[in-house]
Parts: sequence; structure tokens; C-alpha cells
Amino acid sequence: VQLQASGGGLVQAGGSLRLSCAAPRRTSNNNAMAWFRQAPGKEREFVAGVSWSGSTTYADDVKGRFTISRDYGSSKMYLQMNGLKPEDTAVYFCAINRRSVPQREASGYLYWGQGTLVTVSS
Repeated sequence: VQLQASGGGLVQAGGSLRLSCAAPRRTSNNNAMAWFRQAPGKEREFVAGVSWSGSTTYADDVKGRFTISRDYGSSKMYLQMNGLKPEDTAVYFCAINRRSVPQREASGYLYWGQGTLVTVSS
């Protein structure tokens, strides 16, 4: 299953970006989806997740700045990132969970996108 993540780029601190993830409908609409990120030299970490019903959950350090959403009609997921900080610099990955509610552990995810690089300059 191919997930297509896009929308990354270079932005100054305080700026905004919107990431998109396109997923096959047959594998996504009944499953939770999430965004993870991985900075150089660090482990992949959970950023935000959305359940099959649309309820959301966030990592503490992005809460209030990032918003995750999904469009069931197009089987797309989004991550609106506002108030970006240099520490948000990472490759961002979208993923589909095997369950209907998101998990914070990467091991619970069946399918992954290729990643999109977000670089925040100070």
C-alpha cells in the first residue's frame, strides 16, 4: 500500500506549513491514521493521530500549534502546522494503524508514507 506524503519545505520560525497524505480508501477510512516525525539522530516519534471517527490526539509539544484532520471522501489526511519552531525540523511520515484508534507506538502501524522533510530556520 502506497501512502503519498507531501507539503514539506523550508520555513522560518513562527511560520506555517500544511502536510498532506493520500491513502487508498480501502485501507484507510476504517482505520486510525497518524503523523510521526524523525529528526536526525533521533527515534521516530508520534506527532498526532486521528481515529476512524475523527477524534484527535497530539503529542504534548505540538498541542495547540498543530491540527490533524482527515477527509473521508478523498481518503486524505492533513497536518496544519502553525507556530513552527526549529525543533520541529524533521522528516514527517504519515501512517495507517491496524486499529480504529491511533496509537503512539510506531509498531502499531501497518503502512507508511515515504516522508516529507520539514526544515524550520531560526
